[in-house]
Amino acid sequence: MTRRIKRTMALCLGSAACLAMTAGPSSGQPAAPVGGSELAGHGVAVNYPPHGAQALPYIPASAYVVADAGTGQVLAAKDPHGQFGPASTLKVLTAVTLMPVLNPNMTVVASAKAANVTPSKVGLIAGDSYRVSDLFKALLMISANDAAIALADATGSYAKAITMMNAEAHHLQADDTVAKTPNGLNRAGQHTSAYDEALIARQALAVPGLMQDEAIRVTTFPVKPHHKPVTLWNQNTMLETYPGDLGGKIGWTTDTKTTFIGWARRGGHTLIVTMLHMRPLTELVYAAKLLDWGFAMDGRVRPAGYLVRPLSATPTHRKAGAAAVPAATPVRPGSALGSPADPLTVPLAIGLVVALVTVVVAARLSARRQPRARSPR
Repeated sequence: MTRRIKRTMALCLGSAACLAMTAGPSSGQPAAPVGGSELAGHGVAVNYPPHGAQALPYIPASAYVVADAGTGQVLAAKDPHGQFGPASTLKVLTAVTLMPVLNPNMTVVASAKAANVTPSKVGLIAGDSYRVSDLFKALLMISANDAAIALADATGSYAKAITMMNAEAHHLQADDTVAKTPNGLNRAGQHTSAYDEALIARQALAVPGLMQDEAIRVTTFPVKPHHKPVTLWNQNTMLETYPGDLGGKIGWTTDTKTTFIGWARRGGHTLIVTMLHMRPLTELVYAAKLLDWGFAMDGRVRPAGYLVRPLSATPTHRKAGAAAVPAATPVRPGSALGSPADPLTVPLAIGLVVALVTVVVAARLSARRQPRARSPR
């Protein structure tokens, strides 16, 4: 191998490696957290105005965020980037990810895995077919864990849905979030933050079907064909008790304790509240207190940070998602609907291909310039 080729290979490999590296501050100091430096701490972050401030109520949660969805201003927060288990609030990410790519009229055959999950289920029967739009209602209204698995299966495979959810979290810059399930049941390594859940909640407002389902008080679900449907009552009673409430998602497991995502609109302002790791049966009371404070102080407090916008590139799973499947085609778990490319690996793959092509071209050019060896006689 000539010196010219070796030098070319070194340059190409260096360029490819650069594509895989994450640029950091030249000073070697850690970068500010997503949303601003004031959101780096574990305590309460709030900036009261000099006059007429209303005291932030005590919220017995390990982490929370209240933010203006329109301006993106974080009005107050506590340990916003602390990582905690999401419980069923992860279902909002499931809906944000899958609603834009699944045909609502498509049907999916319930797997044994979906039918046998516990607790919080609508009662799916293995082998029976269910419409995607009905499954989303069960997911968001009563937090049905079996519906979450069936919706994941509707993408073609459970694993594919989890990949799509994590790609969506990356797209939203929800970097504290790792999804291991579509329903939020406890799994090692699964976590989120109050800040990330605010990003996910803000994106939910851009998915009309999701917010429509969140606002439904009561509906029916056809558990088994030709049988009386099951009545679903929305678990979020703030729809009845809190003026301007748009919906909410409650979660709970023994490990995560209670979690909550909620939305409310008053006077042209839409607020988001997220709370993690709090005592059960108190989430709606304290969500109302935090929202009341937010509506009173929105535009008066200096923001403690900002909700960042999604990355500009459209996630791969939205470009070639399961929406291409005809609505009349029942999707069975494990059916091939195509696998979305990981958006993080595409630039590196392109770089490696370019590097390889460059090496080959350089080798050919070098070979042309070498004197031809004489044939043996």
